[in-house]
Amino acid sequence: MSIISLYEKSEKLFFVGGIVRDELLGKNSPDIDLTYVGNAVEFAKTLDAEITQINEEFGSVHLKIDDKTVDITSTRIETYPQKGHLPVIDKIGCSLKEDVFRRDFTINSIAKNCKTGEIIDFTGGIEDLKNKKLRILHDKSFIDDPTRIVRGLKFSVRLGFELEEKTKKLQDEYLRNVNYDMSFKRLKDELKDAFNLNKQEVLDKFIKQKIYKLISDKEYSSCLCNIEEFIKPYKNEIEHIWLIYLAGFDLSNIPLTKKEKQIIEDYNEMQNLKDFQLYKKFKTSNIETVIIYGILKDNVITKKYLNILRYIKLCITGKDLIDLGYNQSPKISEVLDEILKIKLKNPNLTKEDELNLAKNTCN
Repeated sequence: MSIISLYEKSEKLFFVGGIVRDELLGKNSPDIDLTYVGNAVEFAKTLDAEITQINEEFGSVHLKIDDKTVDITSTRIETYPQKGHLPVIDKIGCSLKEDVFRRDFTINSIAKNCKTGEIIDFTGGIEDLKNKKLRILHDKSFIDDPTRIVRGLKFSVRLGFELEEKTKKLQDEYLRNVNYDMSFKRLKDELKDAFNLNKQEVLDKFIKQKIYKLISDKEYSSCLCNIEEFIKPYKNEIEHIWLIYLAGFDLSNIPLTKKEKQIIEDYNEMQNLKDFQLYKKFKTSNIETVIIYGILKDNVITKKYLNILRYIKLCITGKDLIDLGYNQSPKISEVLDEILKIKLKNPNLTKEDELNLAKNTCN
């Protein structure tokens, strides 16, 4: 079976969400969300395709077709008995109309029949696409799932859209009285998606619209520069762009990994360091920590380190000092540090120059 033959298999199979939205906007989409009106797992079992994973609870199935993974979800009705947490599935195999009304925004609720190509819009999403508006589907949308506020932020920046007036009002009302009994893991996932865009506009709106209150009601520690521009030269080295943007906020509610915690802890340890001690801390820290220091504390020193100082290395080693007559002891590290301090000021020192400095120190 090919992917094309899958699309032609049933008129109950639909594209829904980002792929339809982006097609109507004339954009390429990384998403291929397929929804089956009925039970997708039972439908998949009728196909000549390898089933690689089944999630009975959500009625979803992964297929391997043309060496690609294809995800198909069942239409379903969800409710949120515990606001801010994962929904409960009330029904698998509902109508397409019932299914799209569980989604976040009207622009992500447009469907396209895989077989016929018919566009189906129950929520007015096409009109909102034309008007570049983000509109939630019901008044309690943010109460059910506050992470939709961050999704709205992401879409507003990615697509150049603005919140529709009532949606903006409901967002403001929620942010004035946030329910902190929420799934912070889900919130973290959405924050990563939004801030990994590496757009200063995301941070600006995050602050201006007070979306940061989803994390904590503590105010932001102002940054010293445009983070997007600061990051650009080093982007390929950075694993956690989102954490750089959010380092000035209270992240005590966010479930950080061991490495993410270390990035923040190392920054905190830099606060009272100066000169060579700060340089040494930079050398042993992740680049995210160094950049956080630059945007929150001192961007001049940080750029000098990132662009110049981190590439300066001694030609000599401890073995060279032993050959000069040094005993194996902490003294070797101390001497190497003293020579490195000199070389940071005069990068043109040769190995011979360094050896002479070591001889003088030995004498």
